[in-house]
Amino acid sequence: MRNKSFALLIITMFLAALTLCGCGFKTAREDASGVNMITITDLLGRQVLLAEPVEKVVAIGPGALRLYCYINGTDKVAGVEQMEKDSPIGRPYLLANPSLTALAVIGPGGPNNAPDPEKILAVMPDVIFTTYNSDRAAVDELQAKTGIPVVALSYGQVSTFDPGVYSSLKLIGQITGQEKKAEEIVAYLEECKQDLADRTKSFPDNEKPAVYVGGLGSKGTHGIESTQGNYSLFFVVNAYNVVDETGRSGSLMIDKEKLIQWDPDKIFIDLGGYQMVQQDYQKNPEFYQALSAVQKGELYSQLPYNYYAANIDTALANAYYIGKVLYPGQFRDVDPEKEADEIYQALLGKPLYAQMAKDFGGFKKLTLP
Repeated sequence: MRNKSFALLIITMFLAALTLCGCGFKTAREDASGVNMITITDLLGRQVLLAEPVEKVVAIGPGALRLYCYINGTDKVAGVEQMEKDSPIGRPYLLANPSLTALAVIGPGGPNNAPDPEKILAVMPDVIFTTYNSDRAAVDELQAKTGIPVVALSYGQVSTFDPGVYSSLKLIGQITGQEKKAEEIVAYLEECKQDLADRTKSFPDNEKPAVYVGGLGSKGTHGIESTQGNYSLFFVVNAYNVVDETGRSGSLMIDKEKLIQWDPDKIFIDLGGYQMVQQDYQKNPEFYQALSAVQKGELYSQLPYNYYAANIDTALANAYYIGKVLYPGQFRDVDPEKEADEIYQALLGKPLYAQMAKDFGGFKKLTLP
């Protein structure tokens, strides 16, 4: 991303003007004891009353701690879920903040486990940030059981550039006194989105290669048949995703014969599923050899980014690499590895590409077997 400080300033000012709009709107008053109380609106539309200043927090549910780290790092975190302690691999927010894994356990974590009110109470946080939002009643119940304000966050529908993420980040900033940092992070994400779109929007449709992404993680690891319709990382670079022919959005499993029919020019494989693709090749090499992308050496990696919800930093780095592969002329000034480190630095304060590449293989052409 080049020479965009002025654009970043304009976006930041615009977002600052919107801080009091929609989710996150807050009012303040003093209670009878003189404590400053604020009322905020969370991502479920709930009115939540809490005391300022907030000194201790916990973040529970898929991706909640990640969003918090983008704004505050480890500051004020009183405990973490066991899910966060099990392994930092694939989760840059833990790679950047290893001390988090030494904190007290506040529950099991994981998408299928309920919060543990007793363990949360043991660390006495002032506020609970949560992405366990499928049932509003459950969020209210957790607040009632703990007596601690519970603030619902969200990744929205598409995670990487979703308004729900932006609202969540600004809400965290408001509650923790980091409004300016939150505005800067949101402005940075929006700036990247605009940069990716501007580089690719005028590329002639009839010259775009047909592309496909396989091996995407979705409640587990999968092979080449695991993909997405309306894939956000293709969408943001105006790519021609063959899967969009299905009219479906989000994660889906395709019939492999359909991939032969589409016969995309270039295929990206998520490195989280690459081993499964290699194993499948050993069983059925004829299928893969029938694909033009395999025959012509047009098979490319992308870093896994779905680990306990989406790692927005890694997804964004992938988008720049995808852009470089599909439109080398429009991305001639972009070094994907350096761009990845710039993104990790901006969101987490550390360059982490080398560690991600060590763990998964990095940005490169892939071969089969």
